[in-house]
Parts: sequence; structure tokens; C-alpha cells
Amino acid sequence: MISEFELLAEKLNRLAEMTQTLRLENAALRRTAVDLASENKDLRERVSEAHNRVEAILAQLPNEEEKDAV
Repeated sequence: MISEFELLAEKLNRLAEMTQTLRLENAALRRTAVDLASENKDLRERVSEAHNRVEAILAQLPNEEEKDAV
């Protein structure tokens, strides 16, 4: 009977350790997710700015009708 309690206590200790490990891992993953979301936002803004610059450059180029007139 005592060995059963010892076995149960050992299992509970392992469960508590695993729970703590998973909590720490979960916290780290949440921080990583926040960092990645911020990086993603920055990259989307950069892509949008690049897109706007390319559109502005393309708008300055002569179109087909202007080329034919020359």
C-alpha cells in the first residue's frame, strides 16, 4: 500500500514538473508569437511602401500611345 502511494506521489511530481515545463514553453511561444506579429506588420508596411514607389515610377513612364507618337 505504501509503495502505491509512493508511486502515485512520484507520478504527481512528474506531472507537476511537466506542467511547469509546459507553462514556461507556452509563455515563450506567446512572446515569440507577439514578436513575429510585430515583424509581420513591419514587413507588410515595407511591402506596401515598395508597392507605392513602384506604382509611382510606373506612372511616370510613357504609355504605349505616347511611345507611338514619338
